[in-house]
Amino acid sequence: MTRAYEETYLDDAMNNLGDMFDYAVHDCGYEAEEFFTHFIVSGIAESFEKGNPKYVAGLSGPELAAGVIFRTQGMRPDIPPSEEIDKSAEYWAGWSLAYYQWYTALRFTDMRKFGLTMERLLSLYPTLHEADISKFVAIANQIIEKNRSEAVSNLQRIRKASGMTQKKLAEESGAALRMIQLYEQRKQDINMAGAATIARIAHVLGCKVEDLLE
Repeated sequence: MTRAYEETYLDDAMNNLGDMFDYAVHDCGYEAEEFFTHFIVSGIAESFEKGNPKYVAGLSGPELAAGVIFRTQGMRPDIPPSEEIDKSAEYWAGWSLAYYQWYTALRFTDMRKFGLTMERLLSLYPTLHEADISKFVAIANQIIEKNRSEAVSNLQRIRKASGMTQKKLAEESGAALRMIQLYEQRKQDINMAGAATIARIAHVLGCKVEDLLE
């Protein structure tokens, strides 16, 4: 698997994302789930996923939080970060999310959609915060696979939202109707589809290629 940034930056990325959530919750007064939404909507999550060095290692956690708040709320907090000796549960949640995103290359929005909500992460804190990160990865994989198997595929969800039938999508994209059906049923892995095919499907549906990937 090709990861978005080198492992040498991983410690910085994990600490910064942990500090971001800690500062947002404990200093700025945001609910953890609310701030997770702001992080995704702000576009900073996407920059983080792509390994943009400014966001992965160039800014501190409070600076990341301030950027998220500015992009989504239109103002920058002027609250100095508190100095805590012990790391909070929110810090651990952000720290773990950063590792899992780097390790799996999943988008933060997909991690949350398939069950890695802040509420769920914080519920894991008491039993996992002192464990090796590999144990978190194993449990996170279980959560995501369970929810993913029960969820509608991205292709089906986006196609239905557009009001387009499978037949119409096949005709306009040039993809075989049977392949559209198999991708929606997850009997064929859309992530392994040819680049040209999935690009045409995304173009017809008016979405990004990555929105269709599972």
